[in-house]
Amino acid sequence: MSNNVQGVHSAAPLMPYGRVSGVEAGVSRIVMGTLGSQELGSASVMFDEFVAAGGNCFDTARHYGAAELVLGQWMKNRGVRDETIVITKGAHTPNCNPETVTKELGESLERLQTDSVDIYFLHRDNLDVPVGDFVDVLNRHQESGQVSVFGGSNWSLARVAAANEYAEKNGLTGFTVLSNHLSLARMVEPPWAGCLAASDAASRGWLAEQNMPLFPWSSQARGFFADGRADPANRSEPELVRCWYSEANFKRLERARQMADERGVTAIGIALAYVLNLPFPTFPIIGPLLPEETRTSLAALDVALSPADIRWLNLED
Repeated sequence: MSNNVQGVHSAAPLMPYGRVSGVEAGVSRIVMGTLGSQELGSASVMFDEFVAAGGNCFDTARHYGAAELVLGQWMKNRGVRDETIVITKGAHTPNCNPETVTKELGESLERLQTDSVDIYFLHRDNLDVPVGDFVDVLNRHQESGQVSVFGGSNWSLARVAAANEYAEKNGLTGFTVLSNHLSLARMVEPPWAGCLAASDAASRGWLAEQNMPLFPWSSQARGFFADGRADPANRSEPELVRCWYSEANFKRLERARQMADERGVTAIGIALAYVLNLPFPTFPIIGPLLPEETRTSLAALDVALSPADIRWLNLED
């Protein structure tokens, strides 16, 4: 693949791994999202399927209802906490402040039945809070061992840069990971208030320059590239229409379908391969509801895209 993520050997050759500085183990290049994992029985089927394919990284959040409880109980039932890379998020709007970080992190650890998480994201930013206040509280939790590495989800790159400047000046650890949206389709409107994307050329260039690992949510544009789902004449899914319908995105869909036909894969596989093959470390988060959807996503791991392919798919050539 045309990226600078270091591979890590695994007994499951299908799943490649990448390194995130500060996380001891290799991180599966595809991450299992848990927003839809509200019931232990069905979630266990999904999680088991993912692990059988070599997946080891799960993304959850204090804001995701029962998801942390479900993931925590599944890890306990399977005895796999030590082999699992756990991402959680906290301090969602309107309670986005340093005090809530501490309160919700404690709650998350209890719900996940663990003493620490590998990666912690602030779920939103609050421009009324100086970046240094967030850096200070996150460093305290890192020093206590509750968090290995941390970053922002839906943070502007300017605020991330400011946080890291503050950290450097004060001898602290800065943000080393980011979780903004990125997909082949450009977000027209955010699905949820306060969400930010890093799909544009300037953001991608900054991430490449910083070599900052990105954990993009909705990495497959919430099904925009799924067979038969998006069509200019089909207005049956208001969120899909509002967030992803644009002339440029339908051109990207057309090109993804053309490349998929040439390579014997699906358009959604091409769309995920686009994210995996960008020139900086990416760990796309997927949100399958059925095991077959996981398998479709995993197929993207076998699709190698050149820089020219990336430009062509993104309408830059």
